[in-house]
Amino acid sequence: MQEETEDQDTGEQEELYEHHRIIVDKGQSLLRIDKFLMMRLVNVSRNRIQNAADAGSILVNGKPAKPSYRVKPADIITIVLAHPPRDVEIIAEDIPVEIIYEDADLVIVNKQAGLVVHPGYGNYTGTLVNAMAYHFHPDLLGKSIEAETIRPGLVHRIDKNTSGIMVIGRSEKALTHLAKQFFDRTIKRRYMALVWGDFNTDEGTITGNIGRNQTDRKSMEVYPDGEHGKHAVTHYKVLERLGYVTLVECRLETGRTHQIRVHMKHIGHPLFNDETYGGKKILKGTTFSKYKLFVEHCFEMIPGQALHARSLGFIHPSTGKEMYFETPPPENFSAMLERWRTYINGRD
Repeated sequence: MQEETEDQDTGEQEELYEHHRIIVDKGQSLLRIDKFLMMRLVNVSRNRIQNAADAGSILVNGKPAKPSYRVKPADIITIVLAHPPRDVEIIAEDIPVEIIYEDADLVIVNKQAGLVVHPGYGNYTGTLVNAMAYHFHPDLLGKSIEAETIRPGLVHRIDKNTSGIMVIGRSEKALTHLAKQFFDRTIKRRYMALVWGDFNTDEGTITGNIGRNQTDRKSMEVYPDGEHGKHAVTHYKVLERLGYVTLVECRLETGRTHQIRVHMKHIGHPLFNDETYGGKKILKGTTFSKYKLFVEHCFEMIPGQALHARSLGFIHPSTGKEMYFETPPPENFSAMLERWRTYINGRD
C-alpha cells in the first residue's frame, strides 16, 4: 500500500483539513472501505468515515464511494477529513465576538483585528476558540475543557491582525462538508487590502508557490514551481486608486499561509502597515515631513496589515443551499481610508 498525506495546517487564510491518497496493494482482499480506512488511518472513527462518505469526500478511482464499497487491489482512494481537535484543553472565556449568523451546523463570525484564532505557543488563552467554547457552553466559564468535547471546529483561519468573516463548524458532519469545499476550492472568499503603490492594470492574477522562508520560519516566501512550497493563486482587482496606495479586492483560489500578504509583496505591492513583509515603512510618496507624519498616523490607526476578510460563500452542509455573507471593514480601517482620500484630494 502506498499512502500520501497532505496536512493543510499552516496560517493566513489557512485551510485546516487532512487529505489522504492511498493506492491499495495488489494482494488486498475484498474489504468494506470503512473498515479498510479505519485500519489504515490513525485515530479515525467509523463516524468520521461515515461523515466523509456522506459529504462525498471519499473517492475511489475518482468517483464517490459509499461506506459499503468493497476495496479492490490497485484501487486509488482519496479522502478529505476535517482536521482533528488538537490535544489541548480549552478554557471557556467570555470574549466579545460579533456573530452574524448561527444555526445547528455552523456559526459565522466577524473576527476583530487583534484576536488570535486558535490557542498555541504564546497564546493559550484569549483566542477565538476560547470565546466560542464559552459561546457554546456558557455554564463552563473559566473551566478547562477537552478540545474534543466542545469542538469549536475550524476549517480555516485568518491572521491575528486580519479582520473579517470566518465560518466555524458545530458538528463533525458540518466540518467534514466544509473541509471538502475548501479542498475542492469551491469556497468563495474575497478580501479587501490596502497596498503600497499604483497598478498599471485594473486586475490581474498572481501565481507562485508559497513556502516557509528558509532563514525566518515565521514568514513565508514565493518560490519557483517545483522548488519549494505549495501552489498558490490570488486574483486581484483594483477598487480605488489613492495616489501612493491602492485599495484592492483579492479573491483566493487557494489557501496558503499569509497568501495575500506574500503574493502582494512578490509583485512589489506590500500591504500597508504589514511589518512582516515590509509594508510598515514609507515605500511611495514625497519626502515632505508633513507626508511622513500623515503616513505614521495612518499606521497608528490600525493594529497591523490593512487586510479584511470581506465575504465568504459556501454550500450549507445540511440544506444544500448556497450561503453568502459580507461585512464592511472595521471602523478604524474605514477611517484610515478616508484620511487617504482627504489627503489625496487636498494634494490636487
